[in-house]
Amino acid sequence: MSKPVIFSGIQPTGNLHLGNYLGAIKNWIDIQNSGKYDCYFCIVDYHSLTSDMGPKERHQQIITTAAELLALGIDPKKSTFFVQSDVPEHTELAWVFNTITPMSELQRMTQFKDKSDIQYKNINAGLFTYPILQAADILLYHGRYVPVGKDQVQHIELTRDIARWFNNRYQKYFSETKPMLTKTPKVMSLLEPSKKMSKSLGEAHVVELNDNPNTIEKKIKRAVTDGGDGAAPGVENLMLLLNYFADFETGQQFLKAKKDGSIRYGDLKKIVSESIALYFGDFRESREDLLVAPDNIRALLDVGAQKAKKVAEETMKNVRQLVGVR
Repeated sequence: MSKPVIFSGIQPTGNLHLGNYLGAIKNWIDIQNSGKYDCYFCIVDYHSLTSDMGPKERHQQIITTAAELLALGIDPKKSTFFVQSDVPEHTELAWVFNTITPMSELQRMTQFKDKSDIQYKNINAGLFTYPILQAADILLYHGRYVPVGKDQVQHIELTRDIARWFNNRYQKYFSETKPMLTKTPKVMSLLEPSKKMSKSLGEAHVVELNDNPNTIEKKIKRAVTDGGDGAAPGVENLMLLLNYFADFETGQQFLKAKKDGSIRYGDLKKIVSESIALYFGDFRESREDLLVAPDNIRALLDVGAQKAKKVAEETMKNVRQLVGVR
């Protein structure tokens, strides 16, 4: 029997940070290494066209994102790892789905408003139809599950609806995708802990996985704590990072100090920054080695694209026949 298909993608819009790692990529690697699924991991560069990034920067960032994912543990021998634009069937299927998706459904999507607020000078049609391309990404490979946190469930529900609308209008072909709800910790901004960690807030708000130990220390030192009872959002954010990157015993010591009110924020920040720097030490070295030979990265992505394309071409061959365009 074939394994259930997992699909997930990431935009090449900047160096990966702690929020990306804990919120998605760490889980990708665990799923991949479980051996239970047929995994497709994609750098979704067509999605990134909705942003304000220039072409030269985008081209370089695709390679950098690939190098970082490889350095973290994405294994092209275990997963199909590729770039979205190398498989043009993604956009072809998205157009078919455009013709069956009601405008009213897109108007309900909360991410359009969020993205529009961030880039209010560039509110393009791609931001509005983004979820349709996302559905095409998943259904092109007959994705059974998509690993997401609760904030992304709405998009998976739309993907399921699109599959249903297609099946009802033409013929039953697509299975309904289900969200694979994962325990994805919500890492918050260092300076505004009421907001999710994002580079759109500024470099000082995030810890990039490639930051050197000195940079990590400086950023964590500036992290907001507020309050003296250890219950402030900034403190909770630091404790979350401590829980994931420090050893168990150290985490328990600070948890006890937090509960009895003896916690010292300076000590907490020092341990958090040191633990993060140590945890990603091998990653930084591997990333640097990979980026020395970008042609090797491109070759790996080309192999992944050829694997993906075999499935994508078969899907589109069937879809074209079903909708009557050939």
